[in-house]
Amino acid sequence: MAKKNKSEMSFLDHLEELRWLLVRSTIAIIVMAFVVYFVSDYVFDTIIFGPTNPDFVTYRFFCDVSNYLGFAENICITELPFSIQNTSMEGQVNVFVWTCITAGFILSFPIILWELWKFISPALYENERKNAKLFISVASILFFLGVLFGYFVIVPMSINFVATFKVSDIVKNEFNLESYIGMIKTSVIACGLFFELPILIYFLTKLGLVTPTFLRNSRKYAIVILLILSAIVTPPDVISQITVAIPMLLIYEASIFISAFVLKKEKKNE
Repeated sequence: MAKKNKSEMSFLDHLEELRWLLVRSTIAIIVMAFVVYFVSDYVFDTIIFGPTNPDFVTYRFFCDVSNYLGFAENICITELPFSIQNTSMEGQVNVFVWTCITAGFILSFPIILWELWKFISPALYENERKNAKLFISVASILFFLGVLFGYFVIVPMSINFVATFKVSDIVKNEFNLESYIGMIKTSVIACGLFFELPILIYFLTKLGLVTPTFLRNSRKYAIVILLILSAIVTPPDVISQITVAIPMLLIYEASIFISAFVLKKEKKNE
């Protein structure tokens, strides 16, 4: 029997396509997780626990900047007074497995995007289907930039804040291993997905669900929300909050530009 044209597929056929999308994406994640397994010593010692070292590149950068601006005593980090401990029998095993899976998801993200593109491409015009490589490249770059932003900015600031904050000198910081790893995973994945906002706005604009006018009118609310988010994930100082808020605001402004570009192109085609 001849293969069905995707435009003529039934609802159940689409569900079958979605099922295979999930299967292939899961296989890609597992394969990448095994790759991470073979370099797990480097992943944990250098990457995962790198921000616990006062010589971490982010701390040195902010120290150099603060030296240049003349307030080094407030920014330079000489120690991070905390230790990381495991409090459950299977704790390290669970952390190891889920860290490999999370890293596998990050590394296989372009493959997942490709599978997603194949799933949604039948709903696009022929000229839009030709932009697959551009879509995969741009979306992957944005995601990896978000992951790097989360790792090199959000994570060190969060660690520095929770490590130095104390209600009393009597209390010592001994963080649970799962809590520490969970904070890193949440930060990098959340930032990676947030940096996909322009891609999301692109498709929402094409579907007619979002307009540049709506985004411009919502700008003041978006600014307030982003400032609140930056205040939550950073230490309570203005420099840290601005450092986090500016890239997020730029992403939002880029989304407005993309929405306007898509709408203008749609009207031109009409």
